[in-house]
Amino acid sequence: MSATRFTEAYKGKPPWDIGRPQPVFKTLADAGAIAGPVLDVGCGTGENALFLAARGFAVVGVDAVEAAVEAARRKAVARGLEAEFLVHDALALEGLGRRFATVVDSGLFHTFDDRERRRFVTSLAAALALGGRYYVLCFSERERRDGGPRRVTQAELRAAFDHTPFRVLSIEAAEMAANLDGGGRKAWLARIERVANP
Repeated sequence: MSATRFTEAYKGKPPWDIGRPQPVFKTLADAGAIAGPVLDVGCGTGENALFLAARGFAVVGVDAVEAAVEAARRKAVARGLEAEFLVHDALALEGLGRRFATVVDSGLFHTFDDRERRRFVTSLAAALALGGRYYVLCFSERERRDGGPRRVTQAELRAAFDHTPFRVLSIEAAEMAANLDGGGRKAWLARIERVANP
């Protein structure tokens, strides 16, 4: 999906803008699997980042769409939460000049083509601290209904991340909540660890 299509989507209410955090990230936080500081890549209007900020984590959210970032900033002010939201390219995370213990991704990875996937892996390595975790929630090939982004297989996730400087810890079936007829969509939740320097 091009940046222009994302910008157009935010002129209405995108199907991924559900007005609450994705349940899988709440489950991860409840299990103590999140450590700060946290980076939310492709943060949209900020619900996952704001949920984690409310839990006491230092959080930065980045998105390429200015309207989404502005909406996230307004929500943070309205809720009295400390969270930083930036218009930034997820394929150039080295530009942040920071390292994070956790990176969360709700529906970003599955928007990338093959070349962008390779660029994102390099970008992620610049932002995730050694020993840090990347949690990616992406559409699965198990989702057979029409529409939506490119499906991602377990094999594709392993091909992208199961090599230095990362390793795949687990990939499990999950659901991505959405504002769509029929409710959520079938997804993978992958847990990936930074285990080495490049």
